[in-house]
Amino acid sequence: MQVILLERVEKLGHIGDVVTVKDGFARNFLLPRKKALRANEANRKVFEANRERLEADNAARRTDAEKDAKTLDGVSVTLIRQASNTGQLYGSVAVRDLVEALEAEGHKVSKNQVVLDKPIKAIGLHEVKVALHPEVSVMVKANVARSPEEADMQAQGVDVMAAMFEKEESGFIEERDPNLEAGEIAREEAPADEAAN
Repeated sequence: MQVILLERVEKLGHIGDVVTVKDGFARNFLLPRKKALRANEANRKVFEANRERLEADNAARRTDAEKDAKTLDGVSVTLIRQASNTGQLYGSVAVRDLVEALEAEGHKVSKNQVVLDKPIKAIGLHEVKVALHPEVSVMVKANVARSPEEADMQAQGVDVMAAMFEKEESGFIEERDPNLEAGEIAREEAPADEAAN
């Protein structure tokens, strides 16, 4: 199906482009969300008549998004979750959790602006894309940890899981007598001057 794009769609085109897409994508996504019109003569005339207004509206939304992007770029949110000793979460961090955390810090973000390819299922620092406008996106850090102390360590760059399983270098080491049988304990020998008496 051929459609006329009413706004920039990632990996598809810009305003006014006539593109061919699969019927389901057009019917279920582009047309209901008013991102495109069917490419027929009547719609082409309507689009050309309203082109300047659509481009001006898009430019205004883009400038608003760029202002918001300056406050949101590089923001880090901390999410405290229960996790196993291996760092796997009991559950996951989804888009809703990230939106709530950003709103708690005073940033206005909607669910459809957060781009999370798959839910976060492990502790650590995760980069999450926030698309404020089809042409403006920023990266936000999600610091997922089991406790606030652990979150602080991760924020400073410490790999919490590696630190947890780090082997102790200096420990008690006893030399083993190779002449002993398995399970036999070495007898303490008396000092030489006591043995002479």
